[in-house]
Amino acid sequence: MARFETVTLVFAPPEVLFDTSLSVETHTASMAGSSERAVAGVTTGLLGLGDQVTWQARHFGLTWRMTSTISAWERPAYFVDEQVSGPFRHWRHEHRFEAAPHAGATLMTDVVDFSAPAGPLGRLAELLVLRRHMTHLINMRNQHIKTILEPSR
Repeated sequence: MARFETVTLVFAPPEVLFDTSLSVETHTASMAGSSERAVAGVTTGLLGLGDQVTWQARHFGLTWRMTSTISAWERPAYFVDEQVSGPFRHWRHEHRFEAAPHAGATLMTDVVDFSAPAGPLGRLAELLVLRRHMTHLINMRNQHIKTILEPSR
């Protein structure tokens, strides 16, 4: 199983960052490069505890679908999305939000645990390609969120 963690400083209060991170529209805009869109379940607005959404996106020249559910949720501190069905053997993404030492800022921490299917070949793909690709996608999403919440910075 692969695991990575990213921490992003965003100059916005935790409540605003929490809600923005749960927005279907924010997510799809941040993943425009892979043509990601919500195709089933909750397809607009904010996701909440127990909600499911099926995402469709293009990665590595292939179209993928992943259905995830919000399995834990405590506003404004954290939420967790987990794959219900899709390309991974396991996918769990924990989003944490805590007030930063800077006034009006929040530390947003993403902790992602995932594993690819296909046994040893999947493990090799995790090490050689997937971890780097997934980290890049999370960082892209976080930069998009910073851009919309920090327009004057």
